[in-house]
Amino acid sequence: MSRLADYFKIGPVFSYFINVFRKPDPNKPSNVNLRMMHGINRISIVMFLICLLVMIYRAFIR
Repeated sequence: MSRLADYFKIGPVFSYFINVFRKPDPNKPSNVNLRMMHGINRISIVMFLICLLVMIYRAFIR
């Protein structure tokens, strides 16, 4: 049963979500590919949240 519970842990998802929107650390080395990847992730997370809000709104309207 504990194996099944391990598949549904969502703690790392929320920690990544918080890290994506955090201001970058100036001490860490940065390259263009990494910045572009995080930028695209930010856009996709924001779009997902907007779509989720629209779906909830439409569910309550009907």
